[in-house]
Amino acid sequence: MLTFTPTAWAKLLFLRDLGPTEVGGFGITELDDLLCVRDIALVRQECTETFVAFDDLAVAEFFETQVDSGRQPQQFGRIWIHTHPGECAQPSSVDIETFQRAFGTCDWAVMAILARGGETYARLHWRQGGASHIPLRVEVKFDVPFEGTDHDAWQEEYAENVHDCSHQVHRVRQQRWPDERSVDPLDELFLDESLDLVTRPWA
Repeated sequence: MLTFTPTAWAKLLFLRDLGPTEVGGFGITELDDLLCVRDIALVRQECTETFVAFDDLAVAEFFETQVDSGRQPQQFGRIWIHTHPGECAQPSSVDIETFQRAFGTCDWAVMAILARGGETYARLHWRQGGASHIPLRVEVKFDVPFEGTDHDAWQEEYAENVHDCSHQVHRVRQQRWPDERSVDPLDELFLDESLDLVTRPWA
């Protein structure tokens, strides 16, 4: 089971509904409960309604800051959380490919998704003793004290890190495929070298 403290859940809901795109971040936990998210940290990212790509340098800086604060990598670099602007929380083929590429070599990692309609999805990737994928329930730990919301700080974190590049996807589609062929938006962005986007969500 993947759990969230009330404060972490409130922040995730707030971030999910701030804009029209997906939003991604890292779940932060304590060492004694690595599947209980106590905070969600955003890093600089390019987003559309169908995908999110983290900036490599921003992720490196985030990891360095977390280590300097005394946290272990499994506390901040194993749970990838992102939102879907629609009703469905099931991972797309892009989500699955991204998760495998970014976390495939980790001993364990979790992909968690919250859709705007309220549906949730979580899966644990476990490599020890042979690779396996374990579905997880998502629940809020209401027995944990609620620290309260901080909408101003959360909105500032969102504004600082989340860049909606949906208009760039639309422009690339119009320029490259005027016959409106069906092409994955992620492929569109990665094929256009004029767009300043990373090809890896994180290092």
